[in-house]
This record gives sequence, structure tokens and C-alpha cells, in this order.
Amino acid sequence: MIKTGESDSVWSSLREEVVRMAASETMLASYLHAAVLNHGSLEDALSYLLAGKLGSPYLSAMSLREVMDEVFSASADIREALRRDLTAVANRDPAARGVAEPFLHYKGFHALEAYRVSHWLWLEGRKPLALYCQNRIAEVFSLDIHPAATVGKGILIDHGTGVVIGETAVVGDDVSMLHEVTLGGTGKETGDRHPKVGNGVLIGAGAKILGNVSIGNGAKIGAGSVVLNDVPPHTTVAGVPAWIVGRPKTDEPALLMDQNIDTESNAGQSHV
Repeated sequence: MIKTGESDSVWSSLREEVVRMAASETMLASYLHAAVLNHGSLEDALSYLLAGKLGSPYLSAMSLREVMDEVFSASADIREALRRDLTAVANRDPAARGVAEPFLHYKGFHALEAYRVSHWLWLEGRKPLALYCQNRIAEVFSLDIHPAATVGKGILIDHGTGVVIGETAVVGDDVSMLHEVTLGGTGKETGDRHPKVGNGVLIGAGAKILGNVSIGNGAKIGAGSVVLNDVPPHTTVAGVPAWIVGRPKTDEPALLMDQNIDTESNAGQSHV
């Protein structure tokens, strides 16, 4: 398990893994050197990788990289977040063998870190560029995260395809969500209209959480559920519409990533 410490252990682990990759698959050696080994920091490598994926005829990869370098240099909070996010993927996704695979290949991680750039731009008043980035991220990675949304650290977006996070949504720390999750509104209402998700929450594939509802710390949302009301902390809900069906086995189900509900403590069902 990767640990986040005072030294940049994430960057060191990434480089070590990529060196082994380059030695074992020489066809990828030049790509791996360009993407990781030629750089002096995790931020440098990430800006190179993301800019290359998000560049277009309208805004070049070189220009995007300059923007990303500016953001990473300015924000210690983002520098911490990207390390915690990468660590979260390595620790929680059983398909991730270390940090190199998600860093290089996982679009959920890529879209999340690109969103962090767009969010910084939004807060700095550079909204046209932030919205351009949102659109480009959605086109390339098939995830749509509004730059005004607030997303915490240590986030896993597994697979990522079809994830939508609305403008006034708030996501806490150490949250895990799978593909086709929606944190959306309920219609044409304006203002504060999107979900508020607490810390340590696990949101199963295809779950839809709609409206300005609160999802308490340590809750679990079953796959395919439609949540229209508040969910108390440390409860499991499932169904359409969602019902309380039990309690997670741990206070932070996002870290355990156990999608099952049939073996959980269950004292009967009740509507949320």
C-alpha cells in the first residue's frame, strides 16, 4: 500500500515503476521517458501528459501546459490533492498495480486532475477558460465535472465513463465513485441545487443522486440507486427510489470498496 509522507514518495514510486515498465516493454520506452522520466516532478509529468491529451486545434497542448504549470505552481492544495488522488486509486482499485498504471492510463484520474485545474481557473475569475477546459475534458475523457463544483482530496473515480458532477455539488474527502454516477439537479431550478456528499462515501456504479440533498459521512449508495432525499451518516441505501437497507461494515466504505449489501447488519428497510 502506498503511503503519503513528508517526502515525495508518490513521485519516487512512480519513477521506479516506470523504469521497470520501460525495461520490460521497449516499444513503450520513448513514450515512458517523454511522459514521466524526462521530468523533474509529478506536476511536470502530469501537465505534460494532460496537455497532450487535451490539446486541440483551438488551444494547443503547449498553451494548455503553460496554464497547468501555472496552476500547479500556485496551488499547494492541488499539489497535495493530486498525490492523495493517485494514492487513493493505487490503494482502492484492485486493477491498479502501483501508481504508474493509473497515472498513465486511468481516465478517471486524468479527468479529476484536469478538473482541478479548471476549478482553480474558475475561482480566479477566468471562467471562459475554465468552461472551455470542462468541455474539452468531457469530450476526451467522457466525464463532465463543472468547474464550480467543489471536490475534496483522496478521490477515486473508478472507470469514470459517464460521471456527471453539477455546478453546486460538493464532494468531501476520501470518496469513491464508479462509472455513470450523477450528482445532478432535479430539473430547471437555479441556485444551490446539487448534492452535498460527505467524507468516506462509496457511490456505486450508475447511482443518481439528485437535488440539494445531503449524503452523510461514511454512507454507501448501492449501484443503480436513485437518491432524492438526505441519507444519514453510516447507512447503506439502495433501490429506486433509494431505501435504507443496512449499515456499511466500516465507517469509511469508500476505502473498503465492498459493493455487497446482503451480508450487512440489516434491521429492516425504511425510506430515506
